Amino acid sequence: MSSCHLSLAKPEFYLQNFRVEAPESLPEAVLTPRRMGLIIVNAAAESSATLLGREITASEEGAAQPPVERVLVPAQFGLVPHWVKSASDGRLRALKLVNAKIDNLTTGTAFRDAWLNGQRCIIPMQSFQVDDLRPGKPLPTRITRVDNQPMGAAGVWARWVGEDGEVIISYALITINANAHALMNRYGHAGNDKAMPAILNEGAYDAWLNAKVNKAKEFLRPYPAEKLRANPVEKGRKQPPPLF
Repeated sequence: MSSCHLSLAKPEFYLQNFRVEAPESLPEAVLTPRRMGLIIVNAAAESSATLLGREITASEEGAAQPPVERVLVPAQFGLVPHWVKSASDGRLRALKLVNAKIDNLTTGTAFRDAWLNGQRCIIPMQSFQVDDLRPGKPLPTRITRVDNQPMGAAGVWARWVGEDGEVIISYALITINANAHALMNRYGHAGNDKAMPAILNEGAYDAWLNAKVNKAKEFLRPYPAEKLRANPVEKGRKQPPPLF
């Protein structure tokens, strides 16, 4: 399944909407599989210690969860599981591991370890793209918020380390069923289950990053249809692949 989402339209959105400093170098406007994007993780979480080069002391283990410390981390779009044998194998797998269906988080070998280890992230995005198949010919369509503000989508991340010391930080976008969603049920092939990114409520960002594993799925709910808008992409512009 192909996929793409768009980076934030304005650098100031990082601080304004996600409480993280904007990066020195912004990612590409359109993020397709194996391109480098940006994710937000909780630096205070034990699961992020290795990712950020932070040590967790014995006194911290088992202690009450500290307040969330959001950090922006460069990462490849398309998960590279920690157990793959080589970077080339991981990059091939990443093409098919851009979307983590909610049902596969604990059952699929690709995402299970990341999920059970609490390796959750927020993916800042301006919009995502789908194909409207109802006209007969795919019509590229961009999904945005009605107020044009960024969205924070739920994701999982992984850290792969090769024998030569090469490190690949990567992520996948968590998707949920959209069969009953008033907007997103229009897209995708007829007869197939419909899907959409798990867009987080802005007030739940810290809770999502800090939640216990057995409570984390409670945050993965359909984003209200009335808060989203669908617009056909301008003709003549080179089109990235759709998200679903």
